[in-house]
Amino acid sequence: MATPGTATAATAPRQRWRWLGGTRGVDIIARLVTLIAALSVLVLAVWLVLELWRSSDLPRHQFGFSFLIGRVWDPVFGHFGALPFVYGTLVTSALAMLVAVPLGVGAAIFLAELAPRPLSNTVTFLIELLAAVPSVVFGVVGIFVVVPWVRTSFGPFLKHAFGFTPLFQGPIYGVGFLTAGLVLALMVLPFIVSISREVLLSVPLELREGALALGSTKWESTWKVVVPTARTGILGSIFLALARALGETMAVTMVIGNDPKIVASLFAPGYSIAAVIANEFTEATGDLFRQSLIELGLVLFGVTVLLHALARVLVRATIQKARGAA
Repeated sequence: MATPGTATAATAPRQRWRWLGGTRGVDIIARLVTLIAALSVLVLAVWLVLELWRSSDLPRHQFGFSFLIGRVWDPVFGHFGALPFVYGTLVTSALAMLVAVPLGVGAAIFLAELAPRPLSNTVTFLIELLAAVPSVVFGVVGIFVVVPWVRTSFGPFLKHAFGFTPLFQGPIYGVGFLTAGLVLALMVLPFIVSISREVLLSVPLELREGALALGSTKWESTWKVVVPTARTGILGSIFLALARALGETMAVTMVIGNDPKIVASLFAPGYSIAAVIANEFTEATGDLFRQSLIELGLVLFGVTVLLHALARVLVRATIQKARGAA
């Protein structure tokens, strides 16, 4: 007759085996591995911020908060202000999203819901190829195609139609905020189209059939049932495109004009944070100059985090509003 002590001793190896290879053990190990993977991403982000913070100590102590609001960037006399570059980054990214979001979401709806499947697959394949094109190629296209078009056709049309606003006044050089925004729109468009299409296709077929059975037209079922269901995924594709627009370097550098000024006109040349870092880092011989460029990288990181936080708040508010209406 087995005693309680004997039973405990007999089950100990079995429990040890379950910890190493049993179902419960596998679950715990998988949880630990995935937890480590998630924490490693957080650690990398924190490490990046700390390195940028540590390497930009000199301009932070010399300029303080005035670095963020300063408009003068003069390496010769040691005056550095980040505001023109923050302005250029935000303006070009906003223009890119203003152009790319309606086109991208509209194209995704057509390819997922309205186009014949062979046509949809072919066009989607070609659009996804654009995402693999290097940014310097978009910059070359911008120089030889977009810049002349803006200077000779699109810019004069906008000036004639909307010249009464400060946004479309002044000389049209071809390079500037408008051209950079258009090139960025071309670059982020494949992300919005591809991801939004996949999200729309993942909506259950029963929802479409139920809407059609209740008397909705094809477009009504798409716009009132499918798109609201896929809203979160579509917004995710837009945020991914925004992150690409904020951090783009080479293509923007080639077409924005590289002039650190804050002007209202979209025809005027400008500068972005990523562009000035790429252009001037090799020429930064002094510690103050080099660390000011590093602090610009920290500012870009902060702007990206802030915009994504605002976007998350917007997504949550949109979802809650939709649930309340439902």
